[in-house]
Amino acid sequence: MSHQNPTNVEADRNRWLIALSAVAIHLSIGSIYAYSVYQKPLQNLHGWSISDVTFAFTVAIFVLGVVAAFLGKAVERYGPRTSGLVAAVLFGGGTVLAGVTIQMGSYYGFLATYGVLGGAGLGLGYIAPVSTLVSWFPDRRGMATGMAVMGFGAGALITGPVANYLMTTINIPANFYILGVGYFAAMTLGSLYLKKPPSGWAPAGMDPDEIGDGDSKHGVTISSDLAQLTAHDALRTPRFWAVWIVMFINISAGIMLLSVASNMLQDVTGATAALAASIVGVIGVFNGSGRILWASASDYLGRTRTYATFFVIQILAFLSLPMISNVWVFSALMFLVITCYGGGFATLPAYLGDLFGTKELGAIHGYALTAWALAGVAGPTLVSQIVSRTGSYQLSFYIVAGTLVIGLASTGFLRYRIKSIKTRQSQSTATASMD
Repeated sequence: MSHQNPTNVEADRNRWLIALSAVAIHLSIGSIYAYSVYQKPLQNLHGWSISDVTFAFTVAIFVLGVVAAFLGKAVERYGPRTSGLVAAVLFGGGTVLAGVTIQMGSYYGFLATYGVLGGAGLGLGYIAPVSTLVSWFPDRRGMATGMAVMGFGAGALITGPVANYLMTTINIPANFYILGVGYFAAMTLGSLYLKKPPSGWAPAGMDPDEIGDGDSKHGVTISSDLAQLTAHDALRTPRFWAVWIVMFINISAGIMLLSVASNMLQDVTGATAALAASIVGVIGVFNGSGRILWASASDYLGRTRTYATFFVIQILAFLSLPMISNVWVFSALMFLVITCYGGGFATLPAYLGDLFGTKELGAIHGYALTAWALAGVAGPTLVSQIVSRTGSYQLSFYIVAGTLVIGLASTGFLRYRIKSIKTRQSQSTATASMD
């Protein structure tokens, strides 16, 4: 299906199928969130300790962050299709080879295949569709990237029960063989359809000259690109590091809850282990839905205001948590925080596009995701250290609330910087028009 626009530049792709292709890739790599279903089976099969099994997950997430940061430029250079196909080989192949190492009983082989190869596929697969989606949806950046990243958050909802069924009805290695082939197929099909829109293209009924002017139609911000910067130049701006701090704090808060959710519910509210496990299972729904809902809302609210809203909500939630013992009220606040956690991921690509343009968005997005790798260590470490030393979660709630105030201040700084840059640009345009 082609899209007609005022300049008569046609596209040979349907942008909604582009979005669906991105979702297929993210649903596949999002299976990493279902990793906990492998813990007991691998422990029982080979006698690996829980820390040994968990370490493979840690390696995969760490490699994700490193690959996203350092191969972002390669994604821009070789394009989304090639990058997506490489991701399919790495992630699908890494999963299949993980089955081989499990069958051999090789722990270090499992780390190398699932952790390193699979993690590299995670990193490439996460960023490959993003800049493409932003280019195809200048009128709905937040919604488009939210759809894809929602797939990442919801991937566990599919893989979890499927993996459990395969491991119990066939065997553990076969589970990895079958899922690996499935991931490869879904990611390959999605990648083959990915393509940047042609130069001068715009959605039907939209003038290409409107893209990047920051105007609004029907309440939706078309775009507010401050500049078209390279990744190197973006790293030299204060606003990039302000966004990095915003992401680091937002992710740390959410991942702190995710890392101890079951134990925390039992210790703080007195919930049974079974009830806590059920509540933790529902977290995935809020993680996924928060991504599409908040990212779509950012098209109307504006990205900076959306992140500020995240911090206000979470400050109030974390200050309230120490005073609540009712399991359902406690869970509701936790779910609210998790929607902000997921929404932060989903809104990020659109926000980076607004601030730095789409010229090297994949690379810039990759650098920003280093906040994820560090937050993944900081959040769980903070809460585990505090609980081990005090025997309580209360202090961790107050410390996180304090850091969230810093995050809120960072959004204020971003708002000031954006307004200053736009003012200078308006003055320069006015001066140029008089010359």
